[in-house]
Amino acid sequence: MQEMLSLELLGLGKDQEAVYRSLLAESTEGVEELAARLGITESRVRAALDHLVDLELLRPSRDVPGMLRAVSPETGFETILRRQEAELLRRQQELLRSKETVARTVAAYAAERPASPLEDAERLIGLDAIQNRLEALARDLTEECCSIEPGGAQSQASLDAARPLDERALDRGVALRTIYQDSARNDAATLGYARWHTEHGGQIRTCPETPPRMLIFDRRIAVVPIDPANTRLGALCTASPGIVAPLLALFEQTWEMAVPLGADHRACTGGTDGLSPVEHSLLKLLGSGLTDEAAAKRLGVSLRTVRRQMAALMERLNASSRFEAGLKAAQRGWLT
Repeated sequence: MQEMLSLELLGLGKDQEAVYRSLLAESTEGVEELAARLGITESRVRAALDHLVDLELLRPSRDVPGMLRAVSPETGFETILRRQEAELLRRQQELLRSKETVARTVAAYAAERPASPLEDAERLIGLDAIQNRLEALARDLTEECCSIEPGGAQSQASLDAARPLDERALDRGVALRTIYQDSARNDAATLGYARWHTEHGGQIRTCPETPPRMLIFDRRIAVVPIDPANTRLGALCTASPGIVAPLLALFEQTWEMAVPLGADHRACTGGTDGLSPVEHSLLKLLGSGLTDEAAAKRLGVSLRTVRRQMAALMERLNASSRFEAGLKAAQRGWLT
């Protein structure tokens, strides 16, 4: 069953595989002989032969003009794999270009359309405007604030601005739940702030990847960047239930997968493959077509770290190329 599955992945159906195996064993058989041996119609044999020629598993015979010869599996399958690898790379590049086009279009639309009171939303342009709105929302907090802080290490300016707001909220008994990326554990300032936060009653969790930055106040009001890739466009503050509800659901889903700050995140892989959460996410990101630079940004780590971890994974998988590493990782179930 596993062998058959592999040949299907290479583009060989039942007829093509049967014809190919027969020609490997007896290269002089014609259409009639193949049909009789395999118990299928001559039209199906011809269709299989045409497909095998397209895959370059059959080539014209130099010994018998007009006949086809079967290419060895080692040569033929390697050719198919190289072709599939090139096609996969092309499709991944097209997908990346499509994502970039969509992101630019959405950002332009958000920046150009006028604010409407019907949307129950407010655009905040500039760090001062954003900070003023956050301070006002923090003063009115009564129950809970949920936030996602991507990008690994947080700037000292951001930490300094957040501390007094968090301290006042915690003193009032407000529940604060924050999600950082795992890479934040490697930054002394961010880790120190997170520990202070938990010591005062807040809850901090981390995960390899996070959604874009968001803050949700009392499950009613959300503040998100207009364009996560360009924070200079400002932020959007909205109380629209149609926006807040899915953002809150996304936060809760991420929270369930994240690891509490006091836990050993390296041991919480959720499986038996022995991969760390970051390694698992790295494989999935690179397998989806992201470049090293884009993967590093998504994980909040340096480009050097991504390349070092990928080299270690390739060595662990005994793979000579990233394509081969992806195949072997998928076979081991590491990409699920």
